[in-house]
Amino acid sequence: MASYHLEMVRNLCLPTSTKTMFQLPALHCKQLPPSSPPLYILSTPLSLPPTSSSTSKMAMRKRSLPTELFHLLLVVAALSACAGVAASSKKQKVCDKGWECKASVYCCNDTISDFFQVYQFEDLFSKRNAPVAQAVGFWDYQAFITAAAVYEPLGFGTTGGRKMQMKEVAAFLGHVGSKTSCGYGVATGGPLAWGLCYKREMSPSQSYCDEGSAAYPCTPGVEYYGRGALPVFWNYNYGAIGEGLKVDLLNHPEYLEQNATLAFQAAMYRWMMPMKKKQPSAHDVFVGNWKPTKNDTLAKRLPGFGATMNVLYGDLVCGQGSVDAMNNIISHYQYYLDLMGVGRELSGDNLDCGEQEAFNPSSSSSSSSSTTSGSSSSS
Repeated sequence: MASYHLEMVRNLCLPTSTKTMFQLPALHCKQLPPSSPPLYILSTPLSLPPTSSSTSKMAMRKRSLPTELFHLLLVVAALSACAGVAASSKKQKVCDKGWECKASVYCCNDTISDFFQVYQFEDLFSKRNAPVAQAVGFWDYQAFITAAAVYEPLGFGTTGGRKMQMKEVAAFLGHVGSKTSCGYGVATGGPLAWGLCYKREMSPSQSYCDEGSAAYPCTPGVEYYGRGALPVFWNYNYGAIGEGLKVDLLNHPEYLEQNATLAFQAAMYRWMMPMKKKQPSAHDVFVGNWKPTKNDTLAKRLPGFGATMNVLYGDLVCGQGSVDAMNNIISHYQYYLDLMGVGRELSGDNLDCGEQEAFNPSSSSSSSSSTTSGSSSSS
């Protein structure tokens, strides 16, 4: 019987003309790159010597594959190797857009400054520097876009097509505007034009020190009232967010009312990072990265803007029906969509969280409810 062996090939030969199935086509050969996976083909068959048990003096005749079948196997193997080389060499593309977005697949999309510029920021927060505002001169576009540059490579405002990117910026700023507004029903320009009016809680009712936090103990004499673009409350939240930003907010929470860029970064950190392990972030539930489990579906937690409120505020806002606290955030989001040229008709599905059960019910975890206490009035 005949025996065949496999031989490694480093020159890939592909057909350049079409013949019939059992005719050898013209081949074009190219050396395979060193990084490609090894390709083995059947080589010319080897002859076997007569066995010791053979009584015949006649050498065993060499037998070979039919020429046309050998050629067919060669072409099939070559084409298979070509597919393997393509698959192995395919890498995820990353892009670099300068200071704003570097070394990330998300940077291959538009950056935030491509579709959201200074004049739009001014439109959204047109009353923030009015004489009655508490944070006159504090918030500006430069602080926002500088903070955003930290998170754009992670997908903030750079996930999906341009419409989704614009919607996420409007969604994030909708939360910010709602939580820092000093607008009211008959305010000049309307109640939605007064976002970024505050940078801190004006009349704290307490020091927000949880003595039971071993990981982030209170610093003597320090108060942990609400500060920032998405106001941070409680010592353990300042500690955790400061740890994420590599800034000592536990000992110096006042940094969030002294540096607008840092205040925006803290808000974006909360937007991009899950509150707990195995839970989605606000970013994830908004852009479609999160797939609800069966339990989520039963709890009426579905992807969309409504779930961002659930992630950030839990049952302080959600699961209470159509309450003002929830509707105010939605109104800011839709107002900003209009001003940015997207339009509120593209607000998306699952806009509210009125019937959603909280990811982290405050009744079972005082810590998680406090984490979302940015829903408390910041004025």
